[in-house]
Amino acid sequence: MRSHLLNDLTAEHYRRSVTEGVERVADRLATTDRPFTGVTVDALAPRIDGIDLDRPLHDTTAALDELEELYLRDAVYFHHPRYLAHLNCPVVIPAVLGEAVLSAVNSSLDTWDQSAGGTLIERRLIDWTAERIGLGPAADGVFTSGGTQSNLQALLLAREEAKPEGAGWEASDTLARLRILTSEVSHFSVRKSAKLLGLSPESVVAVPVGHDRRMQTVALAHELERCTRDGLIPMAVVATAGTTDFGSIDPLPEIAELCAQYGTWMHVDAAYGCGLLVSPRRRGLLDGIERADSVTVDYHKSFFQPVSSSAVLVRDAATLRHATYHAEYLNPRSAVRERIPNQVDKSLQTTRRFDALKLWMTLRVMGAHGIGQLFDEVCDLAAEGWELLAADPRYDVVVEPQLSTLVFRYIPSAVTDPADIDRANLHARKALFASGDAVVAGTKVAGRHYLKFTLLNPETTVDDITAVLDLIAGHAEQYLGESLDRAS
Repeated sequence: MRSHLLNDLTAEHYRRSVTEGVERVADRLATTDRPFTGVTVDALAPRIDGIDLDRPLHDTTAALDELEELYLRDAVYFHHPRYLAHLNCPVVIPAVLGEAVLSAVNSSLDTWDQSAGGTLIERRLIDWTAERIGLGPAADGVFTSGGTQSNLQALLLAREEAKPEGAGWEASDTLARLRILTSEVSHFSVRKSAKLLGLSPESVVAVPVGHDRRMQTVALAHELERCTRDGLIPMAVVATAGTTDFGSIDPLPEIAELCAQYGTWMHVDAAYGCGLLVSPRRRGLLDGIERADSVTVDYHKSFFQPVSSSAVLVRDAATLRHATYHAEYLNPRSAVRERIPNQVDKSLQTTRRFDALKLWMTLRVMGAHGIGQLFDEVCDLAAEGWELLAADPRYDVVVEPQLSTLVFRYIPSAVTDPADIDRANLHARKALFASGDAVVAGTKVAGRHYLKFTLLNPETTVDDITAVLDLIAGHAEQYLGESLDRAS
């Protein structure tokens, strides 16, 4: 069994095995003609459940043949131009190369003595991102598993910074009085974070949004004033730069002013909108983000990186001390005095992949401008899609996009019951997924079912959007026709 360990004696075995795997994936990418096969859970689950994991195949080729049947054939492929559903991007080749390197070397980024150059590469990328945001010379941060973890860590820091001087949470009612103010369309991880941080169910205050799905700053000011009046502590305002459903960007300069006025931590969840940091034409949409106390970025959304590749940035590196714990066997306090750069001092995680390498390789091969051009392309496509939907009498489109998301609803001319229209849209989405011809997402607006295109593939065209809209209408019309037949 030692022949399977990756080392100096098995380098040739490694080369052959990985090459064979890469060739399988490359063949699948080259021949995939739709984003999904339409396989069902009931069809696929028995095949996987039937595998006896205690009886190995003892052969790489046989294992890859099996994987072809169990996974590769039926995977959902984000690179296909008619995958239009969630915030999943096609990935760039330099990043995939970085993934192959980091997996094989298997550095752990918690301590210097497990990563060496990896530590310094990650730190340089954090500095680069902080510079792009404009956080200032005292900024710092760390890579994370994703936006949910980044938001959790940012709100942990905000909670600790809100603690009265010399007071502990256990000895006071302060914890129950903390409030997080965020828009009603912000990411669900804000509420999840509040629960994990021990805050009360009432701690997250949903601030109304306008017709443009951006936080209303008048309403935010009202809530901040109410907190002050009622003896509550607004520990953080979470502004969103790219909401999941609408791609809307909250008015960051105005929010920053209110946070400064009330002495409140400002966190910007830019998991989606962080691609604007490298946009040649749209960087201005993030004006005000430089005033944040913390920022979430997901490179695996709008920087075209493989999952996972994310980070949390802070204006003041000293605030990261709230996530610091020392262990003699890992990162003793003496390491700080010796200026040993242990990244675990900043992170909620201990063992952590060298995900930063993917972004490093991308920047060194493509450059920031190249990434930004790709993101601009999908934003341009969304603008064209908006015009298409606005002119199509079959559809109601909710809001003109700031980024690359379109939320819309099929409206049949002969049906007026909102519940019937809901069912038609739900059926169309499910039928489209079952066909495998395209994949779209769904959401609710004012309690009603809507469909959603999340455009993150520069290879997607207006013709693709037009074709998918026709498919949706066809499935919806078929459902409504069958419903009328059953009713009669």
